[in-house]
Amino acid sequence: MSDDTIPEPDRLDGAPHPRETPALYGQHAAEAAFLDAFTAGRMHSGWLITGPRGVGKATLAWKIATFLLADAPPDMLGEVTLNVSPDHPDARLVQSGAHPRLALIRRPWDEKTAKLRGEITVDAVRNLKHFFQMSAADGGRRVVIVDAADEMNRNAANAILKELEEPPAGAVILLVAHQPSRLLPTIRSRCRELRCGPLSPEDLAHALAQAGHRSDNAAGLAALAGGSVGDAIRLLGSGGMALYADLVRLFGSLPRIDRQAALALAEACSGRGAEARFGLTLDLIDLFVARVARAGLLGAPATQGAAGEALLLAKLAPDPRAAQAWAQLQQDLSERSRHGRAVNLDPAALILDMIFKIEETAQGVAAA
Repeated sequence: MSDDTIPEPDRLDGAPHPRETPALYGQHAAEAAFLDAFTAGRMHSGWLITGPRGVGKATLAWKIATFLLADAPPDMLGEVTLNVSPDHPDARLVQSGAHPRLALIRRPWDEKTAKLRGEITVDAVRNLKHFFQMSAADGGRRVVIVDAADEMNRNAANAILKELEEPPAGAVILLVAHQPSRLLPTIRSRCRELRCGPLSPEDLAHALAQAGHRSDNAAGLAALAGGSVGDAIRLLGSGGMALYADLVRLFGSLPRIDRQAALALAEACSGRGAEARFGLTLDLIDLFVARVARAGLLGAPATQGAAGEALLLAKLAPDPRAAQAWAQLQQDLSERSRHGRAVNLDPAALILDMIFKIEETAQGVAAA
């Protein structure tokens, strides 16, 4: 495959690549923390950008990289911001993926399997030695983006640690991490953390509009996506909102399940071409059970993911005792899901098994 046809592991289907995203929404605190350090002359060589998937971590990394490479002056009011004109020569090079002082480390393409590797390998990090030698001749800052850092294998992590321990002059390494706890403690200790949080419904709506997406149920979408633009785009692009409404209708008859409706939902996850729906159904079942458990502790949510959900959650989890039962079920179902995917269990059988476990729990709560 040519470089133009190899899929990018850091690109979300249905959205522009983070380097192409014009505006970053909802991460003002992280932006301010970086700019405060920059203007105060307390620049770190390593920055760890953390938070849930899909909230703008990679976009922030690319904006910081462009800002550092362009060395842009303050705006007309003297304020230092991460905004760099897209017409700036360095910004154009970054957007084209051809900036000589920017290196991107991500999961590589495996020619033998014709697939992206499941982890970042050490070879990708070892290439930094050559990058730093070559880019030094151009002068100016050098920037490295690792996306996602928690996808590095052990050897790759040790290699990046060496660069963090003895960073070349003028080099900044930006590590994007969805699960920073998976990183070596020594890597975390050598980086300044920038924490990105879930987006508010308003910021999520702005980010979706920027990516070319709109929803008739923006509040419900925000509730189910948990403030993640990535999850929201996935729900919109795969019919996730309609599927969640189907689940709410199915579970609306609890503590007894409509067997025919359950079978139809499960069979829709079987067969060639149904892999995406199968994965989405598993994820939404997990989300539904989590929302039931949370409702038992905090009360029904202010925003429904589907019509009738609030009343259903209140019925299934009326008190903290019920919440505990549902929380335990979520753990059990998550394990069943992981095991089922690992050993390639029949999708319909796995979905039905999970539905009947939900029914069993609902009956137990009702009888208690």
